Amino acid sequence: MKPAEERVIKIVRILRKSYPGHKTVLYYKTPFQIMVATILSAQCTDERVNKITPGLFKKYKTVNDFAKARQSVLEKEIHSAGFYRNKAKNIIAASKKIIKEFKGKVPDNMEGLISLAGVARKTANIVLSSGFKKAEGIAVDTHVKRLSGRLALSNERDPNKIEQDLLKIVPKKDWLDLNYMLVDHGRAICNARKPLCGECVVSKLCPSANKV
Repeated sequence: MKPAEERVIKIVRILRKSYPGHKTVLYYKTPFQIMVATILSAQCTDERVNKITPGLFKKYKTVNDFAKARQSVLEKEIHSAGFYRNKAKNIIAASKKIIKEFKGKVPDNMEGLISLAGVARKTANIVLSSGFKKAEGIAVDTHVKRLSGRLALSNERDPNKIEQDLLKIVPKKDWLDLNYMLVDHGRAICNARKPLCGECVVSKLCPSANKV
């Protein structure tokens, strides 16, 4: 086993103990709802998305409801999430394709998911892990990107390249939960502006500790 693999195993073990409830904070009940919520979360906080989705899912109960939605109306309903025109357009287009090509069911594989409007690898990984408990990759959002650099898990800046680096050193059994643990740690301790290295449970394994 390579040193990087040994170190990441130790990091994951510690984070599991520190953040036992590892799961997305986005509000959802079905794979389709987590897909919509994740599309809305692009360039938007989860907290803001969670203020939108309960009412949205109460009005639009099914994939068919979203497919039939008027874009101008949906835009107003998701306006506070930002980039509302593209998000509304993508949600409606994805809904129509799910009905037309996937018999109304959200695909449970990477290939099918990334064929949908507004769904790139990050969104697909979150849908797979949260909606289907399947791991075909690791979702790389702003927190995972930041922590992967600080922990020296990847020197890349592109999310897809970061993901490929992580897949090489993180045991597959941990793919499902790694995003959520890093997000929790990023929010609580390793924040963007001023990481709390003195309170960090993995500081001894972090090359960036007390240097950021």
